[in-house]
Formats: sequence, C-alpha cells, structure tokens
Amino acid sequence: MNRKGLFFSAIGLLLLIFAAAAVFYLNREAGKQGAAMSGNLAALHREGAPTKGPQDAKVTIVEFFDPACETCGEFYPFVAQLIDQYPGKVKVEMRYAPLHPGSDQVVAMLEAAHRQGQFWQALERLFEGQNRWVVEHKSQPMRAHAILETLEVDQKRFSEDLNHPEVMRAVQQDVQDGQRLGIRATPEFFVNGRPMPSFGYDQLSLLVKDAVAVAYR
Repeated sequence: MNRKGLFFSAIGLLLLIFAAAAVFYLNREAGKQGAAMSGNLAALHREGAPTKGPQDAKVTIVEFFDPACETCGEFYPFVAQLIDQYPGKVKVEMRYAPLHPGSDQVVAMLEAAHRQGQFWQALERLFEGQNRWVVEHKSQPMRAHAILETLEVDQKRFSEDLNHPEVMRAVQQDVQDGQRLGIRATPEFFVNGRPMPSFGYDQLSLLVKDAVAVAYR
C-alpha cells in the first residue's frame, strides 16, 4: 500500500474511533438523563400524600404548594375544575413547599388535619382567610391555628399531632423532594411527570388535556 493509501486508511480508522467514542458518550449521557428523570419521577410521589379524585385515574397532577401563596389560592378552584372536566380520569396529589417564612408550621397543621381526614377542609379555610394570617408575605402560625380551631376534629389530638414524627417526616420529605425537583416558587405543577413548559392556567389545562388524550386513547 502506498503512502497515500496508508494516510487515508489512518484517517478512516481515526474517524471510526471518533464515531464510536461519540456514540459511547451519547449513550452514557442518555443513561444519566434517564436515571435523573427516574429519580425525579420518584420524587414526585409520596405515599399518603393528600389526593383528590379517583385513585385509579390515569392522569395525576402533582402540585407543590404553600398555603401562604396567593397564587396557590387562585389556582385551587381551577385544579378542582380540571378534575371535574375529566370525570374519573384525573386526580391531584398535594405536596408541601413551605417557601414563605413561618409556613413550615402551617403545613404541619395541614398534615395534622390530614391525619383526621380534614385536609381539604383545612386547606379551604386557610385559603379563604389567607389575608388574616399572612402579613407582608409572612405566615403567622398562631393566626392560622385560630382559623383551624373551627375544624370538626379532635382539637387535643390535632395540637399534639403538630409535632408527631409522622407529620414532621411527611413535611420534611416534601421539602427534600421539592429541592430535588428544583422547586423555587409555588404553585409548581407536574402532570404525569411532565412539568409545565411555562406558567399559566392555559399551559396547565393543555398539559392535562394532552395527558388524558395519551392515557385514554
């Protein structure tokens, strides 16, 4: 083989090596992204988290929320409307993201109410009276507690459960999962694991519509 042939053979071999290395790198990165996505999906769900809608629904809206968040209160009826819009097909799972100062104590109250089957009633009362216990974007736990004293629960147990290990564990897991998912503002929504491309009612509605179409085709 002459020098020209050897040169082109060497170039061809180098190109093959480069192509193989590129394929290996892309596969490795895809594997990393797949593992990360799998980890993120695992962070979306917590056993025992408050849910609304049929348990066998194929579409799940996961909402990370802060009861002190005004926008969360505004989205609350809209999410309920989406569940009603697709009867039997959509449910919502609520996760705590206490980003406002003092909200960690308030979400503990919600979880304590959840232990007595009164989560949704407690949440609605907090949203309805939000301007009475949120001052300059800071939660006032004692005022929130006063609002929840009207709940039809065992108030002694409710107060004791605020420091119950299971309540603290649930809140802590939600906070940690929110950090893993990069939650920096509320409300944050995921629909069957997919985040909204941008924030808004229309974006959430479209995401749910697409998920229902795929899940029930």
